[in-house]
Amino acid sequence: MTDILDIWSYLAEGQLLWLTLTLMAYLVGDGCFRLAGRKPFVNPVLIAMILLTVLLKVTGTSYAIYFEGAQFVHFMLGPATVALAVPLWSNWQKVKNAAVPMIAALLVGAFVAMGSAVAIGAACGLRGDVLLSLVPKSATSPVAIGVAEAIGGLPTLTVALVLITGVIGAVVTTPLLNTIGVRDYRARGFATGVAAHGIGTARAFQVHGTAGAFAGIGMVLNAILTALLAPLFVQLFM
Repeated sequence: MTDILDIWSYLAEGQLLWLTLTLMAYLVGDGCFRLAGRKPFVNPVLIAMILLTVLLKVTGTSYAIYFEGAQFVHFMLGPATVALAVPLWSNWQKVKNAAVPMIAALLVGAFVAMGSAVAIGAACGLRGDVLLSLVPKSATSPVAIGVAEAIGGLPTLTVALVLITGVIGAVVTTPLLNTIGVRDYRARGFATGVAAHGIGTARAFQVHGTAGAFAGIGMVLNAILTALLAPLFVQLFM
């Protein structure tokens, strides 16, 4: 048993190990998602998060060691976010035709995302840097990390909140929008992208191409708006 633990301790220091395990966890999650008939509650990101959390807990591996290996995935979030400008360009005519309602929805969505999170957190007794970490939770991770650092939040906590927000959004948006009768895929996608960033956008693409394109647009625009408005929001309301 001691030999096994020694071998694991040696392997855990290797960067390639955690990158490989991260990709394998997602593949397992995606396999479960497909077997379940692409049901939204069987979210591959959620399954991967659970598997990796259990593994880190069981092996006693710190987040710092894990991140050393998995940081390549984190690095790729930046290029992936920039690449979502492609749907914006491809659907530029549709965007221009719906510019006014999209701007209105973006402003409302961004302020509600920040305001509701802070209000609920404050009501639950959160204060200081923990409360500030809630502000950018609906922006995509690369932007949310920068915003958290700029306003005095905790970037690592913000990343966790971003992931939780995205997973919840990916799970509930489709049944919720079906229930309230939203049929326009432009509106469905844009709302999902604003509220649930990249994970929600991935889910929107699974539902419909137009929904995915507008989710990408909503995610990018909300990231820009959050980066611009979060410092002002903190000054005015916190």
